Amino acid sequence: MLLAVVALVWIVGLGIYLHRKFADALYYAAKIGGPKGYPLIGNALRFVNKTPADFFLAISDVIKESGKCFRLWLGPDLLIIVTDAKVAEGLLNSPKFIEKSAEYDYIRPWLGEGLLTSGDKKWFTFRKIITPTFHFKILDEFVEIFDQQSNIFIDQLKPKAESGESFDVFPMVTLCALDVICESAMGTKVNAQKNSDSDYVKAVKEISFIIHVRMYDVFSRYNFLFNMSSYRRRQDKALKILHGFTNSVIQSRRATIAQQGNKKADDPDNEVGVRKKIAFLDMLLQATIDGRPLTDLEIRQEVDTFVFEGHDTTTSAISFLLYRLSKHPDVQQKAYDEIVSVIGDDRRSPMNLTQLNELRYLELVIKETLRLYPSVPFFGRKILETSKIEGRTIPAGTSVVVVPFFMGRDPEYFDDPLEFRPERFDVESSAEKTNPYRYIPFSAGPRNCIGQKFAMAEIKSLISKVLRNYVVLPPEGGHSQEESFIAEMILRPTYGIPIRLRERK
Repeated sequence: MLLAVVALVWIVGLGIYLHRKFADALYYAAKIGGPKGYPLIGNALRFVNKTPADFFLAISDVIKESGKCFRLWLGPDLLIIVTDAKVAEGLLNSPKFIEKSAEYDYIRPWLGEGLLTSGDKKWFTFRKIITPTFHFKILDEFVEIFDQQSNIFIDQLKPKAESGESFDVFPMVTLCALDVICESAMGTKVNAQKNSDSDYVKAVKEISFIIHVRMYDVFSRYNFLFNMSSYRRRQDKALKILHGFTNSVIQSRRATIAQQGNKKADDPDNEVGVRKKIAFLDMLLQATIDGRPLTDLEIRQEVDTFVFEGHDTTTSAISFLLYRLSKHPDVQQKAYDEIVSVIGDDRRSPMNLTQLNELRYLELVIKETLRLYPSVPFFGRKILETSKIEGRTIPAGTSVVVVPFFMGRDPEYFDDPLEFRPERFDVESSAEKTNPYRYIPFSAGPRNCIGQKFAMAEIKSLISKVLRNYVVLPPEGGHSQEESFIAEMILRPTYGIPIRLRERK
């Protein structure tokens, strides 16, 4: 009898707790609407045992069913999915909603509280510190790194061009982008293109894979289940290598700066950088918060953030751009002609930032590629207190997820959305100006991508070097396979990016 009473009290107590915890969420979520769910598990069954590609298709199906703003329950987690430009604007443009959603927790073991994942006061402070890093005068010095690594990339591609066989370019672009960002961020070469089996390169691949698993595996989303899996042990092993490498670079460069005495990082005679180049790390080592230098941990988090954000996103953009150039020889020829008009037909001549900025048609091609294949397919924000966004009440604790992939393919926002037409971004009829929140490949508002100019210059540099040396061709048999995507933190092709190359005569 006593056990029955205790059990009854426990059940009633649990019911009261759950009602208090979820009453507002259930009430407001019902007003927003969404696909039919079930008690306790919500809509989770629609996403269980899905491959990454199937998961993306499942999201696509729900968007078709439920419209441009709807709720999803993944167990107790409430998500609001948004492809409505006005709702996206209300969310992203407000300084009130800068806290990243729970999905970013999967990156925190690697990045800690860096610029991508931090919120509130710390984010504002570090955004202010880091913004000058992307000043055009500093950016111009990174261009030399872009060019040097592009030359290595061209050399790596030569055997592919000589064989004439189809190959997946995505892994090769990944290694090039990793070389660029590591040298730019840390002033240290990791030689990923020439040594893809190094411990650091393999650790980057491993941690990226684990992050992606947690994005689509419903059970791995929960720490207590993840911590019991083999993925947790693999993550710990990769993090030991990643954090150890970054820490060693920080300590080494901090010691070198100390030996340099009072010389500044931008002193032409300073030996800290590579020649006159200034690494992102050097600027952080010189930075202060209220007069105190940054700790090694704070610096490591920002450097690791730069590496994470800077290699995966540009890899996605460059790879899909090469895919589209292979499908559209007219666009490729026009881009090549523009490059020659700016730099001439010398295959190896470096381009400076001014020349890269003159590649206006290539910029249109990049923008059109990012409309169809945004490197970051979604942005998430966590609502800390119950708020209204475009007339909708969003309860506290909700993750609001904006999905630019589907916005870029919405016929209401872009005419003939699946047609690849770079001219839609020209000055006269710019698709960006109609409603800038319909096209947000670099996010928007206070938390927009701080490195978008860096990324644009890097993409232009690499693509211009590729096109000066090779003609990009479709794979043997053409692009017969239907497009398929894996959408986690970064948009990836399910089956790679198969192309062929022919050396220019």
